[in-house]
Amino acid sequence: MDYKELQPLASIHPDAVIGKDVKIGPFVTIDANVEIGDGTIIDSNVTIHSGARIGKNCHIHSGAVVSDIPQDLKFKGEDTIAIIGDNTSIREFVTIHRGTASKGKTVIGSNCLIMAYCHVAHDCCLGDHVIMSNTVQLAGEVVIDDWAVVGGGALVHQFTHIGKHVMLQGGSLVNKDLPPYVMAGRYPLSYEGVNAVGLKRRGFTKEQIYTIQDVYRALYLSRLNTKDALAKIEAEIPASPERDEIVNFVRASERGIVRIGI
Repeated sequence: MDYKELQPLASIHPDAVIGKDVKIGPFVTIDANVEIGDGTIIDSNVTIHSGARIGKNCHIHSGAVVSDIPQDLKFKGEDTIAIIGDNTSIREFVTIHRGTASKGKTVIGSNCLIMAYCHVAHDCCLGDHVIMSNTVQLAGEVVIDDWAVVGGGALVHQFTHIGKHVMLQGGSLVNKDLPPYVMAGRYPLSYEGVNAVGLKRRGFTKEQIYTIQDVYRALYLSRLNTKDALAKIEAEIPASPERDEIVNFVRASERGIVRIGI
């Protein structure tokens, strides 16, 4: 296909790989070394730089910039990429930077919603079904696991890890890891309980939620240090995927986990 047939007012490099039934709006710029999956919609005034790998049935809204070079002074022009999974929506004026030599790629999973004016910095890794509300700003190498919801205006420090099914309050300043299934908010950032409503909506049973609540009571309310609390959890709470997910997350945390407010 002659790419001018897709949109005569767009600038599309002839080496870009464009899938079937892709819709491209006017004044779009697509560089070389770009791949766009079938059925994706690219609205007007979007810029897609070299290294973008965009999945099927995505929607990139007006003004978004995908796979621009990192805002990292250590970046020396290395060949890196930015990946967006299938069925993901990137809203207006979102900026997504490709990776550096550190990890080589920035990743946004499938079925995500990245709302207007968000920024996803170099080497971030977002799982599937992640929602980021308007103006969330992620520094470099942030990890956000599946089904997390990040409230509008949140600022997330580099190297921070946000676990599965977390609900983060808008406007939060995040400089500690957030373990799975929790709600967090206030200033300074604090553990605010288990995200029970979100878990029910996603099909968790009452028994699973009770187990998660028992784990966090031991972790936050037992007045034990983290090491001893984890030992108590493993000794007293039967093994389950949810218990082990939390324990393994906390043990692997390099920045330390968010604490409970006073």
